[in-house]
Amino acid sequence: MSSPFYNRRSFLVSAGLVGAALAQGPLGALPAYAQGLAPTQTMRGGSNNYRPNAPLVEKLGKGFFVSGKVMRAGDGAPLQGVRIQIWAATLLGGEREPRNHGSVLTLADGSFRLEMEQIVPNFGQPHAHLAYDDAAYKTVFLRPVMPSAADTSVAANFVLAPA
Repeated sequence: MSSPFYNRRSFLVSAGLVGAALAQGPLGALPAYAQGLAPTQTMRGGSNNYRPNAPLVEKLGKGFFVSGKVMRAGDGAPLQGVRIQIWAATLLGGEREPRNHGSVLTLADGSFRLEMEQIVPNFGQPHAHLAYDDAAYKTVFLRPVMPSAADTSVAANFVLAPA
């Protein structure tokens, strides 16, 4: 005679559920990604031809888009009003060309976007440069490389750590 609450099947199902719950970690724990968004590391060569305080611009040409998002390290909160400088070698000239340098501010959702002239290969690679350099967070320079010189956009995200 078997009891409806204490048979082999109910024991195995209960043990399996408890094991699955324990494998998920302590009760009430949040997923690691919610509390541990690591800061973006500066890329080698990212600071080449950087100009402190490049002017805020609405656009630097047309047809090519640089975009991304800026978030706070740890919790991933979007950062509004953060100044991001963008520059690249374009159809207008090299990275030192003043018409190829400008800054934008992030929107409420942390996003930014800048339209510019088509990026062309520099030292054999089509790439952009982006920088965050302000007192509130640690400086980050990025140098995303495009897969093809025919690409019409490039994206780069910043996860900033407090200074």
